[in-house]
Amino acid sequence: MSPRRTLRPRRTRAVVPILVGLVGGALLGGIGVAAGAGGPALTSQAVPATGAAQPGGTPAAAAPTTAAAEPAAPSCTGLVDAMSTRDRLAQRLMVGVDPSDPAAAVALVKSSHVGGIFVGGNPTALLQNGKLAAVQAASPTKVAVAVDDEGGRVQRIDALDGSMPSARVMAKTKTPDQVRAIAKTRAAALVARGVTMDFAPDADVSDQPANAVIGDRSFSNDPAVVTRYAQAFAEGLHDGGITAVLKHFPGHGHSTGDSHLGRVSVPPLAQLRTDDLLPYANLVGPGKPLHATGAAVMVGHLDVPGLTTDLPSSLTPAVYDLLRTDYGFDGMVVTDDLGAMKAISGEFALPQATVKALAAGADMALSSDVGPVTPTLDALQRALADGTLTAQANDRAVARILANKGLCG
Repeated sequence: MSPRRTLRPRRTRAVVPILVGLVGGALLGGIGVAAGAGGPALTSQAVPATGAAQPGGTPAAAAPTTAAAEPAAPSCTGLVDAMSTRDRLAQRLMVGVDPSDPAAAVALVKSSHVGGIFVGGNPTALLQNGKLAAVQAASPTKVAVAVDDEGGRVQRIDALDGSMPSARVMAKTKTPDQVRAIAKTRAAALVARGVTMDFAPDADVSDQPANAVIGDRSFSNDPAVVTRYAQAFAEGLHDGGITAVLKHFPGHGHSTGDSHLGRVSVPPLAQLRTDDLLPYANLVGPGKPLHATGAAVMVGHLDVPGLTTDLPSSLTPAVYDLLRTDYGFDGMVVTDDLGAMKAISGEFALPQATVKALAAGADMALSSDVGPVTPTLDALQRALADGTLTAQANDRAVARILANKGLCG
């Protein structure tokens, strides 16, 4: 997702059994920025993520973390089985809402039972005076409420709760521990407004100029630095009660252009593995630092030689297989915006794109467009009936979404 104000507020295999490895916890959100030249040299090996570091990227000892004991979560299978087929499909949609019209957001979740809403744009009415609590009350199931709040050019609550520096500036001027504290404070402000998920940090590795599509949204052109700072930001969001979403898998930092404007290419898969993919290799999957936080991953709309063919990455099964199988990620996967980004909308209507993304392996399809949900839900029901989507895979995806919301385990 780009920092354009029209799309984002200022201020985008093997599947484990659903009762194993699902992550509990409240919904959280993720995007990042390129940092300075300091830090470890680029490496093709997965580098261990650490806790604190000096602004240049010098690692320090990781801070120990402890998890409070919680009651056993209910079975995700039971919650899924209790839902109608259409409600299960609706859980897989995150749709845009008009932030200036809280009543419309309430009506949307009440009528369609969507799994999530995206609060974009610049107006703040929906983020004030408990309006999002009314949205939750109108839904039979907890709603994921997502924003883009990375810092710098991409912020959502800066007019309400103050501004954060860009990822690149944070990596140059703050230690990872300081960034974690900044993210925790920001998360508390988001939670107070009713937000549950942040499409941040940006885990892209990039040396693009600051104002490029990724640019200063990336912590660094060094994957080791990106790994440390993305981990710190995501952990800070988790500390404050927000679900982080790392983006844009498999890596937008060296793209030929802006996927908001059309199809873009990135380096071949073999090159991504030694650079852009290292933050994911080091942070997600069983035993990795962010596994216990319930962080999600956003898949971008990218053409990747050696991985994709005729479709962008968000619509390509091999991309989800890479994330699930090669990197062992068993959490929730969401697409980048299918409705407003020309890499997708230039070729496919939203219902068609949504079917393709979910059939490829996404758990949740994001569209920032404010429009009727019925055509997309109808398309998903047809896809389930004709076998394009399978009931088993659909139920697994819904279970991951519910687990990400902290409703089951």
